[in-house]
Order: sequence, then C-alpha cells, then structure tokens
Amino acid sequence: MEINENFRNDIKGTLLKNINEIPGIRYRELLRLTGISNGVLTYHLDLLNKSNLIKVYRRSRMTRYYPMSILTEEFDVIGFMRQHTARQIITLLLEHELCTFNEIVEYTKKAPSTISWHLKRLVDAGLVSIQDEKGYLYRLVDSNTVREILSKYKESFTDKVVDNYIEITDEL
Repeated sequence: MEINENFRNDIKGTLLKNINEIPGIRYRELLRLTGISNGVLTYHLDLLNKSNLIKVYRRSRMTRYYPMSILTEEFDVIGFMRQHTARQIITLLLEHELCTFNEIVEYTKKAPSTISWHLKRLVDAGLVSIQDEKGYLYRLVDSNTVREILSKYKESFTDKVVDNYIEITDEL
C-alpha cells in the first residue's frame, strides 16, 4: 500500500512540476515528457483538476494544462505562443504594429491557407484584429499585455524567436 501511495505522489509531483515549468502544456507533450501511460496520465490529471491543483483549458479540439497561478486571461496568449506558426505571427505583429496578409505569409514562409487558418483562430480568440483600410491589415489587440505575458513566462518558452524578441525588448 505504501509503495502505491509513493508511486502516486511521484506521478503527482512529476505532473505538477511539468505543468508549472511549461504552462499551457498539452496532453501529448505530458505523455512524451513523463513516459506515463495514457490511462494513468488521464486518471492523475483528472485527480489534479478535481483537487484544484491545476487548471484545465479546453478550446476547440485542444486541451492545455496550467498551474493554478496562471490567470485565465493569459491562457490564449500562452497557448498560441506554444504553436510555432501562431508564435511567428504574434512575434511579427509585436515587431510591426500593422502587417498585411502577404507580409505575414512572407515572414512565416508558410502556405497562405495555413496563415489564413492561424489568423482566423487568433482573431476568434480576440488576440488579433483586422483593419480594412487599404486591404486587410492585422494587428495585436493588446500588444502591451502580450509583451507582459511573454516577459512573465519567458522561462517556459524555449523557442529562439521568442527568446530573441524578449531579449530585444528587455534592452529597450
């Protein structure tokens, strides 16, 4: 009995450590990082959620896990910054207040359909707005909040694009 309880505490500790270090982590990432089997992981994440030790955020077909210290308003920014293409778009919009669709496609080097899909999701989440002046122009709705969140959680973002941007803004 004691071995099982120690095993449960080890799993709980491992999950909490990963969720605290990588806020917005997805289920598959937790599977890969922890090596915990699918059913055991589901069971323990459910227990952590019911015990109010983590926050679970479901949007569309994606579920992300956050420590209790993360504000709900930060979920979308953190979640999108964990996706490479969305992160590229957000980073570009932080550097340039307004961007055309073609500028975003050129910067990301992704197919227009891919960029369109990501922009729609960013607009639907309220992070990006569209201005229709001389063609569509995209901008971050609240770039200051995005900067604050990036700075606050910079340790959890391992991508060099984000790190480079944060270093540049720290120098300003």
